[in-house]
Amino acid sequence: MSVKIRLRRMGKKKQPTYRFVATDSRMPRDGRFLEVLGWYRPLEKPAKLKVNIERTVDWLRKGATPSNTVDSLFRQCGMTQIWEKAQKGEDITGMEVK
Repeated sequence: MSVKIRLRRMGKKKQPTYRFVATDSRMPRDGRFLEVLGWYRPLEKPAKLKVNIERTVDWLRKGATPSNTVDSLFRQCGMTQIWEKAQKGEDITGMEVK
């Protein structure tokens, strides 16, 4: 089973919000998922994003791959730097995304 971290669309028509979810790559966009890892609200000014760092790093360690959009959002908020520190074995407790 290949696990992907991707966005799941939520919210009303023309007012989308998204959740970061870990899911089997064969599932549809809004289908069954394994775990919710955070949320993203693109319509708020500025756009708001919250990520559960510990759980996301845990899924990345298990081999989950982020989608292109999620990878771009992770780079913008600093999650990739946290992931690089976690790979080196540094302590990531207490760190926050921007």
